[in-house]
Amino acid sequence: MSAIGLYVPGSGPLHRVPAGPKLLGLLVAGTALVVAGNAWVSLGTLAVSLVLYPLVGLRPRRALAVVRALWPFLLAIGAFQALFGAWEEGVRLCAQLSALVLLANAVTLTTRVREMLDLFERLARPLRHVGADPDRIALVLALTVRSIPMVAAAWRAAREGYRARGLSGRPHLLVVPVIVQLLRMADATGEALVARGIDEVTRARSG
Repeated sequence: MSAIGLYVPGSGPLHRVPAGPKLLGLLVAGTALVVAGNAWVSLGTLAVSLVLYPLVGLRPRRALAVVRALWPFLLAIGAFQALFGAWEEGVRLCAQLSALVLLANAVTLTTRVREMLDLFERLARPLRHVGADPDRIALVLALTVRSIPMVAAAWRAAREGYRARGLSGRPHLLVVPVIVQLLRMADATGEALVARGIDEVTRARSG
């Protein structure tokens, strides 16, 4: 299984925290990080995020896998800011992005998908009064969670093809293959949903 992905069974302290408090904590941490807008705060949060993994029973390689998956985007952000802005701003943005993705991945790895979806379905129930379907919202969230390992798999396949062709020093060449692979996965997912009559199932459940 990819180091970036779905729930990993365990008994660490973060595994024992319900989905609600974890997601609320993630929201508060992300909001505070963005509002602070400080490079040192962002770097400190990034350091805490990296240390968090072994403290809650997750292998450090899972945190490193997140960093490896992000580095082309971080490189692009840093280069853009260095050329057209301030390098300090590039450091802040890269640290913020890395910290938020690491924290979100830690929540995903320590929370069962069913528990997370049940929480969002309960939160969405009041929206039924304005015509929203909580079951459909839960389905969208399930697909969103499922897309995490799909993106990692697409990136890994593109990188392996990149290396097999003997290419190096041009990471931008990975972008198009990753996008194409993700579009193919999206098409396959859509066809699977249509084949299983998802619309009819959700309407029957909501009725």
